[in-house]
Amino acid sequence: QVRMVESGGGSVQAGGSLRLSCEASDRHFLSGKSVGWFRQGPVNQRELVARISGTLNIFIPDSVKGRFAISRDNSKNIVYLQMNNLEPEDTAVYYCNTVNLPQPWGRGTQVTVSS
Repeated sequence: QVRMVESGGGSVQAGGSLRLSCEASDRHFLSGKSVGWFRQGPVNQRELVARISGTLNIFIPDSVKGRFAISRDNSKNIVYLQMNNLEPEDTAVYYCNTVNLPQPWGRGTQVTVSS
């Protein structure tokens, strides 16, 4: 079974930046697939924060538009989430998954933003 592997989280002060990486245990699994980044805060449901298709169509919800960007390196089969101007409200565990036929959720990567 394919596992999603997220990395790059950490603790930053408000206004800081982080870049998260998403890979799959099967190195080629993400190839051509739509991949989303999601987050789940302490009291919130899991929400989508960015999505990129295999043809590089991108969706960023208004809640993070202008601060978050998603990209992918097809040569490495990695999907990135660049987060700038982070706010304390962005504190959450961040997950990635394929949008169609999602796999079991990975462990995620913790992002903590202090004021």
